[in-house]
Amino acid sequence: MEMEIINLEGTEDTPKILLDKKNGIFEISGRSLPEDSAEFYEPILDWIENYIGIPNENTEFVFKLEYFNTASSKLILDILSKLEEIPNISISWYYHEDDEDMEEAGEEFSELVEIPFEFKTY
Repeated sequence: MEMEIINLEGTEDTPKILLDKKNGIFEISGRSLPEDSAEFYEPILDWIENYIGIPNENTEFVFKLEYFNTASSKLILDILSKLEEIPNISISWYYHEDDEDMEEAGEEFSELVEIPFEFKTY
Protein backbone atom coordinates (compact mmCIF):
# COMPACT_ATOMS: atom_id res chain seq x y z
CA MET A 1 0.00 0.00 0.00
CA GLU A 2 1.38 3.41 -0.94
CA MET A 3 1.58 5.77 2.00
CA GLU A 4 0.31 9.22 1.22
CA ILE A 5 2.83 12.04 1.28
CA ILE A 6 2.45 14.84 3.78
CA ASN A 7 3.69 18.03 2.20
CA LEU A 8 2.84 21.23 4.08
CA GLU A 9 4.26 24.56 3.06
CA GLY A 10 5.71 26.51 5.96
CA THR A 11 4.10 29.75 7.17
CA GLU A 12 5.09 32.40 9.71
CA ASP A 13 3.64 30.19 12.44
CA THR A 14 3.86 26.64 11.15
CA PRO A 15 6.79 24.58 9.94
CA LYS A 16 7.28 23.12 6.50
CA ILE A 17 6.70 19.38 6.75
CA LEU A 18 7.60 16.78 4.17
CA LEU A 19 7.04 13.11 4.93
CA ASP A 20 7.67 11.03 1.84
CA LYS A 21 8.32 7.35 2.46
CA LYS A 22 8.91 6.44 -1.17
CA ASN A 23 11.72 8.98 -1.61
CA GLY A 24 12.97 8.63 1.95
CA ILE A 25 12.48 12.28 2.87
CA PHE A 26 11.35 13.09 6.40
CA GLU A 27 11.78 16.72 7.31
CA ILE A 28 10.35 19.34 9.64
CA SER A 29 11.78 22.82 9.14
CA GLY A 30 11.09 26.47 9.84
CA ARG A 31 9.10 28.03 12.66
CA SER A 32 6.66 26.19 14.88
CA LEU A 33 4.22 28.21 16.92
CA PRO A 34 0.83 27.07 15.64
CA GLU A 35 -2.24 28.29 17.47
CA ASP A 36 -3.11 24.72 18.43
CA SER A 37 0.03 22.58 18.43
CA ALA A 38 -1.75 19.35 19.27
CA GLU A 39 -4.18 19.76 16.39
CA PHE A 40 -1.45 20.81 13.96
CA TYR A 41 0.80 17.85 14.77
CA GLU A 42 -1.91 15.21 15.03
CA PRO A 43 -1.76 14.17 11.33
CA ILE A 44 2.04 13.99 11.54
CA LEU A 45 1.90 11.69 14.57
CA ASP A 46 -0.73 9.55 12.82
CA TRP A 47 1.46 9.33 9.72
CA ILE A 48 4.49 8.23 11.77
CA GLU A 49 2.31 5.69 13.57
CA ASN A 50 1.45 4.15 10.18
CA TYR A 51 5.05 4.35 9.05
CA ILE A 52 6.22 2.36 12.10
CA GLY A 53 4.36 -0.64 10.69
CA ILE A 54 6.14 -0.53 7.31
CA PRO A 55 9.32 1.52 7.69
CA ASN A 56 12.07 1.91 5.12
CA GLU A 57 15.28 0.02 5.74
CA ASN A 58 16.89 3.22 6.99
CA THR A 59 15.20 6.41 8.09
CA GLU A 60 16.92 9.77 8.46
CA PHE A 61 14.58 12.27 10.05
CA VAL A 62 15.64 15.89 9.61
CA PHE A 63 14.78 18.74 11.95
CA LYS A 64 15.79 22.18 10.73
CA LEU A 65 13.87 24.45 13.05
CA GLU A 66 14.51 28.16 13.43
CA TYR A 67 12.17 28.61 16.34
CA PHE A 68 9.53 26.71 18.28
CA ASN A 69 7.36 27.59 21.24
CA THR A 70 6.89 25.58 24.42
CA ALA A 71 3.72 23.86 23.22
CA SER A 72 5.54 22.75 20.06
CA SER A 73 8.48 21.39 22.02
CA LYS A 74 6.16 18.94 23.76
CA LEU A 75 4.86 17.76 20.37
CA ILE A 76 8.38 17.49 18.98
CA LEU A 77 9.19 15.22 21.91
CA ASP A 78 6.05 13.20 21.13
CA ILE A 79 7.30 12.80 17.55
CA LEU A 80 10.76 11.74 18.73
CA SER A 81 9.25 9.24 21.18
CA LYS A 82 7.30 7.67 18.33
CA LEU A 83 10.36 7.63 16.09
CA GLU A 84 12.13 5.55 18.74
CA GLU A 85 10.02 2.60 17.63
CA ILE A 86 11.54 2.64 14.12
CA PRO A 87 14.60 0.44 13.49
CA ASN A 88 17.68 2.03 11.89
CA ILE A 89 16.58 5.58 12.52
CA SER A 90 18.80 8.60 12.89
CA ILE A 91 18.02 12.24 13.55
CA SER A 92 19.79 15.08 11.77
CA TRP A 93 19.34 18.20 13.89
CA TYR A 94 20.26 21.30 11.91
CA TYR A 95 20.70 24.67 13.55
CA HIS A 96 22.02 28.00 12.38
CA GLU A 97 25.66 28.23 13.44
CA ASP A 98 24.91 31.30 15.59
CA ASP A 99 21.87 29.76 17.24
CA GLU A 100 22.95 28.32 20.57
CA ASP A 101 19.34 27.94 21.76
CA MET A 102 18.48 25.60 18.93
CA GLU A 103 21.70 23.66 19.41
CA GLU A 104 20.92 23.22 23.12
CA ALA A 105 17.33 22.26 22.38
CA GLY A 106 18.57 19.49 20.10
CA GLU A 107 21.00 18.29 22.75
CA GLU A 108 18.23 18.18 25.34
CA PHE A 109 15.97 16.20 23.01
CA SER A 110 18.81 13.81 22.20
CA GLU A 111 19.17 12.98 25.89
CA LEU A 112 15.49 12.15 26.20
CA VAL A 113 15.27 9.53 23.47
CA GLU A 114 17.27 6.48 22.43
CA ILE A 115 17.99 7.65 18.88
CA PRO A 116 21.37 8.71 17.49
CA PHE A 117 21.44 12.45 16.77
CA GLU A 118 23.79 14.12 14.36
CA PHE A 119 24.20 17.85 14.83
CA LYS A 120 24.76 19.94 11.72
CA THR A 121 25.09 23.66 11.20
CA TYR A 122 23.98 25.69 8.23
